[in-house]
Amino acid sequence: MRAHEAGALHADISSRGPAWLRTPDDVNALVPALWPRSVTRAADGALAVAGLGVRDIAAEFGTAVYVLDEADLRSRCRDFRAAFGTEDVYYAGKAFLCRAVVRMIAEEGLHLDVCTGGELATALSAGMPPERIGFHGNNKSVAELTRALDAGVGRIIVDSVTEIDRLTALARERGVRPRVLVRVTVGVEAHTHEFIATAHEDQKFGFSLAGGAAAAAAFKILDEGVLELRGLHSHIGSQIFDASGFEVSARRVLALQAQIRDARGVELPELDLGGGFGIAYTTQDTPATPQELATRLRRIVDAECAAENLAVPRLSIEPGRAIVGPAVFTLYEVGTVKDLDGLRTYVSVDGGMSDNIRTALYDASYSATVASRASTAQPVLARVVGKHCESGDIVVKDEFLPGDVQPGDLVAVPGTGAYCRSMASNYNHVPRPPVVAVRDGRARLIVRRETEEDLLALDVG
Repeated sequence: MRAHEAGALHADISSRGPAWLRTPDDVNALVPALWPRSVTRAADGALAVAGLGVRDIAAEFGTAVYVLDEADLRSRCRDFRAAFGTEDVYYAGKAFLCRAVVRMIAEEGLHLDVCTGGELATALSAGMPPERIGFHGNNKSVAELTRALDAGVGRIIVDSVTEIDRLTALARERGVRPRVLVRVTVGVEAHTHEFIATAHEDQKFGFSLAGGAAAAAAFKILDEGVLELRGLHSHIGSQIFDASGFEVSARRVLALQAQIRDARGVELPELDLGGGFGIAYTTQDTPATPQELATRLRRIVDAECAAENLAVPRLSIEPGRAIVGPAVFTLYEVGTVKDLDGLRTYVSVDGGMSDNIRTALYDASYSATVASRASTAQPVLARVVGKHCESGDIVVKDEFLPGDVQPGDLVAVPGTGAYCRSMASNYNHVPRPPVVAVRDGRARLIVRRETEEDLLALDVG
């Protein structure tokens, strides 16, 4: 399906499911790769996370609600730390950020990437050590750069000549020497949807490698001597499963490292290959483990450094989705069910594109299950849709649900930790859902539900 401006009736949508979707032998079975690690189906047939039943969560916090398995998130942080050892793992805060998550990733030893003043404010208010913060963004304001310098942010990834000039002037005024990386656009396109493949040349991020802008930016920083150039940065896209893109990216970036060494006699000590590591949203996805990623990336960097006769730089990566994405599911309540003459069953829930825009925006695929009970009914091809005034308001395009799905059932959609709450909106004046963290059988609210009073408080007319 490709989303259409006029709605789903004008889009390329088949009445049948995709080729990879198979009718399940057991409609109640969970695919472990899609769910937080502690999620099980209890004896009564309802889902439980970390020992707490979803019906209890719904009763206390309402629906729609994002449910975060805290132990799962922490274990994924530890998996990356163990795999990459002494190298730096920066959690990409744009995937999902709140103060509780900042504290979790800080306690697990990770660094943190932010890309706006609001994300930086959240990180600092939660006590993230500023030296472990990296600051991204293609249009950082003077105010944002000033705050970063005054806070002592550990590194700033510069994205334009204008930013270099701004940061240089601010650093001179303060008598400081901030550490920076140059973001390089390497001309590698990740195998993802075109709107999230961020490394081809015709885009807003970074300095062009092919056009010579990246080399010129590095030379400018080194020649002026105000900023401390620590290395180069590359990010080739999102939801990536094929390591070959990283291989080409590393080769090109390290060739620039060699060019800088030859021209200025400086070997830059750091290299950031970005993030974009894929996760399993459906059974068609086969993501690599952190250990597999670490092995592949080290092998690539070691080989390219040997080819260029470079000392191996300190490597850093930026997983966001790969840490928080699988650790969260969204819990909804079914409101209405429509059977379209046996072609498909439409299951409407009390959320939609305001809490998960990715299906409409990126043509993303998700899975779902009836979460409040088990069923002996035969599976039917279903589409989980939202309550918004858009025919394209689809949460799960294609999934088999039990044929007796009915109003009042709870439906859970896994893999919603990344970019769902972060990109949530108030479309149709629907308040955004809360985020609940569950650990050891207990739930705690970490982001409260928006209310109609919140919406009206901003309306000063």
